[in-house]
Amino acid sequence: MSQSMEVLDEKKFARYPQQPHGGKLVNRVLTGKERDEAMERAKQMPMIMVDLEAVITLEMIATGVLSPNEGFMVEEDYKSVLTDGRLKNGVVWPVPLSFAPIGERNQQIIKTLSVGDEVALVDDTREPVAILKLEDIFHYDRDFRAFHLFGTTDRSHPGVNSIYRRMGDTALGGPIQLLRRVHWGPFEDIRMEPKETWKLFYEEKKFKSVGGFITGANPLHRGHEYIHRNALEELDGLFVQPLVEMAKREYTRHEFRMLSYRSVLETYYPKERTLLAPLRVTYIFAGPREAVLHALIMKNYGCTHALIGRDHAGIGDFYDKYASHNIFDEYTADEIGIDVRLFHEVFYCTRCDAQATDQTCPHDEQYRINISGTGIRELLRYGVLPPKEIVRPESARIAMQGVQPKGVDENNQAISPVGKTIKSIFPYYLTRSKIGGPKRKTPLKVEELTIEDLEAVITDARENADRIYKEIYNEFSSVSDTLRSVQPDWVASARESIYKQQEMVIDYLEEKTNKAPEKASDEFMYQDKEEAEHELQVARKIIDDIPSPLRAEDLKYRIWNSLPYNRYRG
Repeated sequence: MSQSMEVLDEKKFARYPQQPHGGKLVNRVLTGKERDEAMERAKQMPMIMVDLEAVITLEMIATGVLSPNEGFMVEEDYKSVLTDGRLKNGVVWPVPLSFAPIGERNQQIIKTLSVGDEVALVDDTREPVAILKLEDIFHYDRDFRAFHLFGTTDRSHPGVNSIYRRMGDTALGGPIQLLRRVHWGPFEDIRMEPKETWKLFYEEKKFKSVGGFITGANPLHRGHEYIHRNALEELDGLFVQPLVEMAKREYTRHEFRMLSYRSVLETYYPKERTLLAPLRVTYIFAGPREAVLHALIMKNYGCTHALIGRDHAGIGDFYDKYASHNIFDEYTADEIGIDVRLFHEVFYCTRCDAQATDQTCPHDEQYRINISGTGIRELLRYGVLPPKEIVRPESARIAMQGVQPKGVDENNQAISPVGKTIKSIFPYYLTRSKIGGPKRKTPLKVEELTIEDLEAVITDARENADRIYKEIYNEFSSVSDTLRSVQPDWVASARESIYKQQEMVIDYLEEKTNKAPEKASDEFMYQDKEEAEHELQVARKIIDDIPSPLRAEDLKYRIWNSLPYNRYRG
């Protein structure tokens, strides 16, 4: 094996605060003369056509993203991963790296192969991408894989469907050599491989700790930001990797997601400590197992900490929303080898005036605006900029341009019914007329909500989300400030005016009461003494309810010092 195929310098890694998973950072990329010679050999080998997902996986393996794997798994490793979540040697690995090509021509080629053969893997241009050295050929049981990996064989699960759509009956296992990298289009100039990030983190920036964050189909929102800022309080660096491949069409297109991330990171994050790079991986749709995979990918990029949010890599309702947290209980910290930080669901509490979780906020949903990734995408699709409290406008404005499809159909509905979208973000709206407002006499039904309800709830959020705590603060400051010059004069003037007006009302009512007869001659036209006295009592109670004007001279009693001021100045 040439120098270009050897693992990177293990002595150098020993000085870093992190180590690659399995102890080495794999490098299966051929370069220079050896690559040219291998390319010519590959053109004479049996050829198997591979799709884009397989090409991406080949590159991930070759560049060390999936270390310690050096190729596609042999049957023993493959089954051990599915049943135990570990390679046959005991190293934690949550998802199988298998290769079972489909297609009639591929099947014909596979029938001619034997263990020990080399086969060229080619893309749709029929140009070689990699060479696979066969160490195993085995039967590929799609039901077995689906059940053990996803916990279901339901074809409505996108991962299960992908198995039956993309995988054949025979799997090929063995190490690979990468001959040709895929061009990453608009991301080519900012792509980063693990060998680059280790050097950047620990040699150039001298970090001692780095938090990794892998994110999928959504533009950057304030839930992500909450996690990032918590991490940056204790870690030296933050490495953010949005996934930029194989997202479903109805998600926000990955170019726009990356741009939304850039716009927010450049404006609100510390530039020297925050790094952004695309991660081109295939979606496995493995739910909690994929959360473990992402943690190990972060580890192979050099991160010391993995930041995992609620429902990380979740798929609809197939998994509990905290399954991506609970799965880490199955492994020891030493086995994982990266400090996993688990974050609860983030929402915006208008009463706290902050992003929060159930762990930090005591208020119920009448004050909440939820941060739902799906709901945010649907708001963008409906053509509405989400509240600034859950998505910064710098992110939402760009993401709105990249969401597909856009707009609504003839029934004013997008992909998700408008009622479902409202409920996901504004849970209070079904039972309350506005944020923190009174309860509705009859709760609204999700299926009956319309585009007009969406307009109403968005308007309410824009007008009142940041108003609740502001008005609470205004009340506190009004009764607390002894330096009255910081209070608006018109408030005190209005209160004085109300007080004087009410005194006038009392004066009139006192005179009326004194002259009122014990019994009115016409109860519809005149008042008797008892009724007049009742009105007077109410008027006197109202004057007690009027807040005090609180001028400076009224608050002198609050300020006293037992010694002259110059004694305190030393």
